[in-house]
Amino acid sequence: MESSQGPMDSIKLWPPGHSTRLLLIDRIVKNLTTPSILSRKYGLLSKEEAEEDAKQIESAAFVAATQHFEKEPGSDGGSAVQVYAKESSKLVVEFVKAGPKQKEDNETIPEMIASDHENVFDISRGRRAFIDAEEAKELLKPLKDTGNKFTKICFSNRSFGLPAAHVAAVILSSVKDQLTEVDLSDIVSRRPGPEAVEVMKMFSSALEGSQLNYLNLSNNALGEKGVRAFGGLLRSQGNLVELCLMNAGITPEAAKAICELIPSTSKLKILHFHHNMTGDEGAIAISQLLKGSPNLVDFRCSSTRIGSVGGIALAEALKICTLLRKLDIRDNMFGPKPGIALSHTLSTHANLTEIYLSYLNLENEATIAVANALKESNSTLEIMELAGNNITSEAANALADCILSKKHSLTRINLSENEMKDAGAVVIGNALQDDFGRLCVVDLSTNGIKRSGAMALAKAVVSKSGFRLLNINGNFLSYKGIEVVREIFKNSPCMLGPLDENDPHGEAEDEDDGD
Repeated sequence: MESSQGPMDSIKLWPPGHSTRLLLIDRIVKNLTTPSILSRKYGLLSKEEAEEDAKQIESAAFVAATQHFEKEPGSDGGSAVQVYAKESSKLVVEFVKAGPKQKEDNETIPEMIASDHENVFDISRGRRAFIDAEEAKELLKPLKDTGNKFTKICFSNRSFGLPAAHVAAVILSSVKDQLTEVDLSDIVSRRPGPEAVEVMKMFSSALEGSQLNYLNLSNNALGEKGVRAFGGLLRSQGNLVELCLMNAGITPEAAKAICELIPSTSKLKILHFHHNMTGDEGAIAISQLLKGSPNLVDFRCSSTRIGSVGGIALAEALKICTLLRKLDIRDNMFGPKPGIALSHTLSTHANLTEIYLSYLNLENEATIAVANALKESNSTLEIMELAGNNITSEAANALADCILSKKHSLTRINLSENEMKDAGAVVIGNALQDDFGRLCVVDLSTNGIKRSGAMALAKAVVSKSGFRLLNINGNFLSYKGIEVVREIFKNSPCMLGPLDENDPHGEAEDEDDGD
């Protein structure tokens, strides 16, 4: 029978969608990077630093609003939205008042972290802190010991000014020939731009000529100036296997500089560019780096503001990387065309075990093409994520065929935040009834699924050995539908995720629905 609810009664204001949460993060970033907001005593945050803090603020506000919403069953979520806005504003004010997380005078200097291996030197633990020259001498003293066997160093989470950087540079110069792994992520946090660039130059000069396998320059708001400040170090790295530049202000110009400075990428196996402002032009530059990296096994270029043109360039370049095992390009603005281009690449990638293609706006056409390509490949795919791609039940059969073709290897499937509805969920559920020896997690949350789709999924996974979690929250399950699903999992309730965000008004309470 029809629901008695009017058209407006079923509208839910909470929880907000992915795009709404991103809008709030962008708004907080603007606040934290506006000159009238932060005290001149501390200087302005870079956009990259502000984005990290904004994400933490938004996440805390979201949790507070969700807790409020759960205390008001039947609410449309309007008051939760108000809590969300007020809590985020309050947290921004508290953050500004607190200022940078500098080390207090009475705080003891953390000792170099003991490692299971005597070749690792790590000062990254504890609170993020500014350090001066005297503190640097004390912290880095073990590196000066004659005969030390350190080959891996991590200076992350310590903000170096010029005096401290000078101390560090002298010490690094003395040990650079024995180093193979260097982590310089987050070493100039909240330093003025000119000072930060000079610090980078000092570290670069000290380490130039070292033969590193691993280099991490993430969380440093590099931009083109920062990349070129590390130019001497980058040019000298002919044996680099892993390069991390996450949340590092990699603009299109910075991406071009990276490709210009890195001499030879034939040995590069891991390349991470997560959370940057790369855009299409930057993606085109990165694609040239990929074309010279036939040994690449792990490529991450997620949350980098790449659109259709850049997406197609990356997809074409990845044809060279036939050894690829992990591909993560989620949260970009690709659209269907790059997805279709990517499908032509994936069919030849027999080594692929993890693929993350969420929030790329692939839609049905590209999703079907990708699913067919993965099915045709000989890869033993373990993780497949296609969340937030505007996928409807039209693509369900292709997805089901792909899933079935990987039934011996798949451990996790994420199709959340799409529009599969019951028709698509039933098709996926029917496919999952087959023997999946390793499957652990299935996520079809926020897909407009009602009782029949939820039951198909629940019955398909409930008896699987080793299965851990079915997430079907954020759908249109009625109270009765929730009871039915919970009854299916009565002997293994821990395998069923929370159902508290389902919209009971989204599904008509139909006693004759055939269940």
